[in-house]
Amino acid sequence: MSDVTIHSINLIASDPTVKGGRPFIIGTGVALEYIAAAYAYRKESPEQIAVGYRLTLAEVHAALAYYYQHQAEIDGQIRAAEEALLKAKEQGLGTRHPPVLR
Repeated sequence: MSDVTIHSINLIASDPTVKGGRPFIIGTGVALEYIAAAYAYRKESPEQIAVGYRLTLAEVHAALAYYYQHQAEIDGQIRAAEEALLKAKEQGLGTRHPPVLR
């Protein structure tokens, strides 16, 4: 085993000052939860994700590998983002005009 070299792919990072500490693809700012949601929930192929987010296939595959190693955590982040979006929508946030009927 002394001749074995272990290679790591350093494409994923997390920083408490970036994206709330959620993991992202280095040099892009794309959070892994976006890649995971595109792949697992919207059924986009890695090639479609790469084009849509302007990533390399290596970056997409690194993100998916990370996702599968941390699936429960990232699925939780996806659910939290969906809940926040629904709450904002219910409050009429992000609309150009206030809701006419409540």
